[in-house]
Amino acid sequence: MKNWKCTLLMACLFFFVNLEFARGEGEAGYGGVIRTAETSAEPEEFEEDFYYVEEGLADPLEPVNRVFFVFNDRLYFWLLKPVATGYKRVVPEKARVGLKNFFTNLAFPLRFVNCLLQAKGKGALEELESFVLNSIGGMAGFFDIAGAAGVRKYDEDLDQSLAVFGLGPGFYINWPLFGPSTLRATFGSVGEAFLDPVHYLDSSGARFVFKSSDLVNSTSLHIGDYESLKRAALDPYVALRDAYYQNRLKKIQE
Repeated sequence: MKNWKCTLLMACLFFFVNLEFARGEGEAGYGGVIRTAETSAEPEEFEEDFYYVEEGLADPLEPVNRVFFVFNDRLYFWLLKPVATGYKRVVPEKARVGLKNFFTNLAFPLRFVNCLLQAKGKGALEELESFVLNSIGGMAGFFDIAGAAGVRKYDEDLDQSLAVFGLGPGFYINWPLFGPSTLRATFGSVGEAFLDPVHYLDSSGARFVFKSSDLVNSTSLHIGDYESLKRAALDPYVALRDAYYQNRLKKIQE
């Protein structure tokens, strides 16, 4: 009963905050607020309370978010990148790509369920086909034989499903360790834990090994991307925030 009450309270909080940030004219279907000289009756007073990404994502926690951005930035350069770089030197690229394929195949339930939630029947069928082919013929997914055969993967998650249901992003949050997110995506991540097979491993040590291995392996395949974004940006914090939100909008609209 206690867990049920907590869940209800969190849900009410989410809908209340989302409703508040969805007021006014914004992007249809996403709840983002876009304030311009034409649409805002009192722009000066409004802007005193909130910061906004140009496309409409609210950033009322910007001072705190910037602190966490610095924390994550240093964590990347001081810990994650050195570990991933050393790992990259030891493990051949083909093996790292194979491990990436394995983790992608393991996340099949997340993509499959969200295809169903978004009424993407073809996507659900292709995800199922890909999972069966790669699990059986691709050595548990290390070899993406389904992709080679032209079977598409659908990068769907609960954040996108909630957006399709009409829930807005709420506002931007830069979590320590986890990085860029929104209020909606944060709630989505909590729900996604129950669709992750790793979540059901008996040992917390095993869960840590799986998650950390996935993170280090993925980072080793993308070293330089974050550095390029920082070099090209006048304000890396804003650049990361905008890039994250634009990427999310693109995925939702696909």
